[in-house]
Amino acid sequence: MYIAEERGSAYAPDYRVYFKDESGPISPLHDIPLWADKARRLVNMVVEVPRWSNAKMEISLGEPLNPIKQDVKKGALRFVSNVFPHHGYIWNYGALPQTWENPHHIDPGTQARGDNDPIDVIEIGERVASRGDVYPVKILGTLALIDEGETDWKLIAIDSRDPVAEKLNDVGDVEVHFPGLLRATVEWFRLYKVPDGKPVNRFAFDGEAKDAEFAYKIIDEVHEFWRSLVSGDASGDGADANDINKMNVTVQSSAARVERAAAGAVLSRAPPPRPSPRAAARRGQVALHLQHIGDGDVAGRHVTVVCPQLYPRLASSRSASFRLISPHPASTDDSLNAVNPTHNAPARTSLTLLLPRSKEP
Repeated sequence: MYIAEERGSAYAPDYRVYFKDESGPISPLHDIPLWADKARRLVNMVVEVPRWSNAKMEISLGEPLNPIKQDVKKGALRFVSNVFPHHGYIWNYGALPQTWENPHHIDPGTQARGDNDPIDVIEIGERVASRGDVYPVKILGTLALIDEGETDWKLIAIDSRDPVAEKLNDVGDVEVHFPGLLRATVEWFRLYKVPDGKPVNRFAFDGEAKDAEFAYKIIDEVHEFWRSLVSGDASGDGADANDINKMNVTVQSSAARVERAAAGAVLSRAPPPRPSPRAAARRGQVALHLQHIGDGDVAGRHVTVVCPQLYPRLASSRSASFRLISPHPASTDDSLNAVNPTHNAPARTSLTLLLPRSKEP
């Protein structure tokens, strides 16, 4: 059994999801076994993105213990745009542990190199998973996305505990029990970057989903690539392999294997968990750390103010201008206007402005 432990604040740059087994922190990439039940051909899936959500989360390859974090592009946290008529990711999305798509291997079928990531998997069962879930899945087939010139396999799977899992054994069964899902999946991957100004993605094999036997061969291949990676044999493949953090606690053949105490020290240095800006906003408690820069009664003091984005046009006879002191994902403005109800308040080192929820959009 594996436990996901969140640190930092969701949808903030410091957000991480670490993983534990019964003995302490582990790497989801290196320490969770690929096979959940090899006799039944069930593999473990690590959920990075639950269905219907938009935040692009992924296993961090470069950090010790490889926690899940939100992807960043050009300094901004990434959120996948909605592609009509879909909302966010249309399946539970994640990766298989102990796999690596070697960027120095050109696949003969796709004629493209691997994308330097663990292999991706879309899980189509009825349950909406949680970020950090680990559970056994049955592989049904795979698509071969060509993403910016790299092979990016998208395994198609179903939770082995799903009510219809026993009825699905190959990719042809998906259309029978989930009509239209394969077509929607291809459409989603073709278009999901277009709202960000990127071109339409393309697929190898004309977008045809390959069957389960083909997919299992790909899994065996990327598992062997991972073995060479974690053992150090892939170091000759250049910076791509060297940039992946290989810290683990269970792989005996790995020079990067550490004692449990060292893994525990990594987790102990992670920031403590905090409410996410979105969760706090729903409670009307998003706090931005601001400094008063006007000439009013609270000049020079630090103020904690409820998220001004919730109150875009508050009417007040007295207002003050505040500057953002510490970056916060709930705000992109350097200067904000906030109601100042404290003009008669006694001197204090900090103030909290608690405002009623605005009914305005």
